[in-house]
Amino acid sequence: MAGESYNESFFRAVYVISVAAELAGVHPQTLRIYERRGLLDPKRTSGGSRRYSQRDLERLRRISDLTEAGVNLEGVRRILELEEEVMELKSEIKRIKDSKKEEVDETHRQYRRDLVPINQAVVPFMYYRFPIGNND
Repeated sequence: MAGESYNESFFRAVYVISVAAELAGVHPQTLRIYERRGLLDPKRTSGGSRRYSQRDLERLRRISDLTEAGVNLEGVRRILELEEEVMELKSEIKRIKDSKKEEVDETHRQYRRDLVPINQAVVPFMYYRFPIGNND
C-alpha cells in the first residue's frame, strides 16, 4: 500500500456494509465495532448509510492481518496511525528532496551561464612564469 499511487476509484465509497463485510470476510457487526474503535471511517450517504471504498477494504485486510498476529484493537489502531504518519513523512521528504534538487539544478544552470570560456574572456589570459629562487 505504501508508495503506490491510486486512481480516484480507489477512494470512491461504493460498497454497502453487507458487501464490504463479505468481501473482507467478516461479519457486518465487526465493521461497526471497527468504526466505533476508530479503525475505519466509512463515508456516509445523505440518509446515513455506510459506504466503503476499495481503500477501506485494504485497510480491513491490514486490520485482519494484525489481529491474526495477536495485536489487540488498540494496538491495531496505533499501528495504523503510525503507518499513516510514516507515509505522510515519506511524502514530505520526497517533496523536499524534489524541491532542493530543483534548487541545485537551477544553481548549476546559473553557474553555466556565468562561466565564460577563456577564448571569450574580456581580459586575455597571459601565462606568467614565476622565477624560482632569488635572481639578484
